[in-house]
Amino acid sequence: MLTVSGLLKSFGGRELFDDVAFTLQSGERVAIVGPNGAGKSTLLKIILGHEEPDGGEVSFIRGTRVGYLPQESEAVGDETVMDIAVPHDHEHDGQFVAKAKQILDSLGFKQSDHARPARELSGGWAMRAHLARLLAQEPDLLMLDEPTNHLDLETLIWFQDYLRNYPGAILLISHDREFLNRLCTHIAELRSSRILRYTGNYDTYLEQRAAAEVTLIATAKAQQREIDRMQLFVDRFRAKNTKAAQAQSKMKQIERLKEDMVESPDGDGPTVGFRFPQPQRSGQRVITLEKVKFGYGVAATPSSHGLGDEASPPPSCDGASQPPLIYENLNFETERGQRTVLVGPNGAGKSTLLKLLADVLKPLSGERKLGHNTKSGYFAQHRAQMLNMQNTVLQEAMDTPQRVTEQSIRNVLGSFLFRGDDVYKPISVLSGGEKSRLALVKLLLDPPNLLLMDEPTTHLDLASVDALIGALKQYEGTLIFISHDVHFIRQLSNHVVRVEAGQLRHFTGGYQYYLDKTSQSAREALTSSGMAAPAQSNGNKPAAPMVDRKEQKRAEAEQRQARSKKKQEIQKRIAALEKEIATLEEKERELAAELEKPETYNAGGRATQINRELMEVSDRLPEATAEWEAAGTELAALD
Repeated sequence: MLTVSGLLKSFGGRELFDDVAFTLQSGERVAIVGPNGAGKSTLLKIILGHEEPDGGEVSFIRGTRVGYLPQESEAVGDETVMDIAVPHDHEHDGQFVAKAKQILDSLGFKQSDHARPARELSGGWAMRAHLARLLAQEPDLLMLDEPTNHLDLETLIWFQDYLRNYPGAILLISHDREFLNRLCTHIAELRSSRILRYTGNYDTYLEQRAAAEVTLIATAKAQQREIDRMQLFVDRFRAKNTKAAQAQSKMKQIERLKEDMVESPDGDGPTVGFRFPQPQRSGQRVITLEKVKFGYGVAATPSSHGLGDEASPPPSCDGASQPPLIYENLNFETERGQRTVLVGPNGAGKSTLLKLLADVLKPLSGERKLGHNTKSGYFAQHRAQMLNMQNTVLQEAMDTPQRVTEQSIRNVLGSFLFRGDDVYKPISVLSGGEKSRLALVKLLLDPPNLLLMDEPTTHLDLASVDALIGALKQYEGTLIFISHDVHFIRQLSNHVVRVEAGQLRHFTGGYQYYLDKTSQSAREALTSSGMAAPAQSNGNKPAAPMVDRKEQKRAEAEQRQARSKKKQEIQKRIAALEKEIATLEEKERELAAELEKPETYNAGGRATQINRELMEVSDRLPEATAEWEAAGTELAALD
């Protein structure tokens, strides 16, 4: 479907791509990953023809229809939401219009929003309208750049399931680990100006990359040891007439070894080797809301908005979708050490609840009480406005009451994408995302003992999300947050509050516990309504004729035989793959061990040959493992 070959691209003397090559087949779901600035979005633009490469070629199979969702939505004019979702050439196609409406509803729009001018929407909601158009068009290749950035959790889960059944191929960039795990069949890593392709989802890619790095590091060390040994000989005997010829020969061997030298991995992901300062210990009861009443239609609201505000639906054209009261007689309490995630449908009031807890919004009646020694801190987009625009990034980060060394602060800044000379940038020239990340760093360097966070992973790449998770796992205070990043939620939450229709429902466990309990409740509701397991009851339906039963039994017997035959085939394939994997692993160990022997490098070309064999084994091993896992999944489905 898509072939990229020999791609070259440089910006300002910096090489982005050097001989980048990969293919995309029909039905594949491929994620491009790599650190911020590696060139992921640029690669998509080159594939689309929006930017020209310095060299190389991009080609599609004739007739391939391509759809693209950029990271930032296109400017909108006077068109309505429906105008965006339904292009002019489909206006009179009833089936297309019905599909577009259904997708708009699934993305959180109300029927009354369809006629609303798009210019009144936030960037996130405009992006959803463009996404609805793409999904309704169903191109052969769907190209998505950070498609989950402006989706709330429940819309994200719908979108994820929709894409899993999408009939075409998908090429995407995303920093949502759970999304990549559930959707992707392959990972294409942009690293050192090249593309390395892995089979499987994101977690499988991490395992394969780690295993490959162990082999590469061992090989590089063995080669370097041999070079050092030969160099020692050359240094000692180069000046002696009797050894000059041998020294010259060793020099040639060293040059050949350097040409075949395996490049050691550079470890480009940020890490946090720093223990964050801890806040003062609060009382057992941290914060309480008592009999709170609040509604946007009743009281004026502040003009500043948090990161999560775009997850709330746009107000309807007729104003009827937003009730006068969001909460009435609301009670909420959290205790020290709880890590609570707020979940619920679009517009349920999650961000509103967080702002009430943060004292950003004032209730019409009722009371907000902070517990003993409690100090709250609220992380939202407007927090970046509190930065001193005259400072550099480093000066602002060091402006903290905590006693932290400059090197420690530099380490933390590096983990949140401020690397090298970036720390000397004036805050006034930073993008909105950079300011938000800097505000996050400042919050972590001097955290309150009650931390309220609305979508904190926005603008972070995958490695930086892991850095944030690591920092918050160290955090000894109380955390209440909203996030659409399921991996982030799973790693941190030990308490879930579902917000819906002005009511709160507490689940005293992590996110998986919440999913288990809500799915169990749904099953029980079906059972009580008589809708569950209809096959178990015949009711008054007359028995089928005997001839039909015989036919049915014969068909069932044929199905069992076919399934049994299929199982045997899969079991044979699994056994063959297990044997191949064991052989490959043993071969890999043998080749790596041989590379560590000094005598390997005495035989001309032997080291090069072993390296080639090792790379072939390293390429085949993850493929065989992925085939084995797929066969196991297929067998489990048959069982």
